Amino acid sequence: MGRPRFQAGQRFAAAEKTAVIAKDSRVSVRSVERWRRAWREGGTRALRSAGPANAPTVTDAHFAVLEEELGKGPAAHGFDDERWTLAGFGR
Repeated sequence: MGRPRFQAGQRFAAAEKTAVIAKDSRVSVRSVERWRRAWREGGTRALRSAGPANAPTVTDAHFAVLEEELGKGPAAHGFDDERWTLAGFGR
């Protein structure tokens, strides 16, 4: 379980204010409100993270294309030399 959520659960039990927990945990008040609601409905177990909000959208095929393009080097993509730089983008 994420440490801030677990600690927040302990603080909910101690009736601490949402804004104080959010500030101390360096998260939004809205996040702490969501955690508190989950805690009320399901206790500490409900504070476990469900993982990332969405699955990665980059497939193995995308990575293969990226690897191939990177292998061609910067000059093949319009850079003046063999260095990849942000300055080269936006041409």
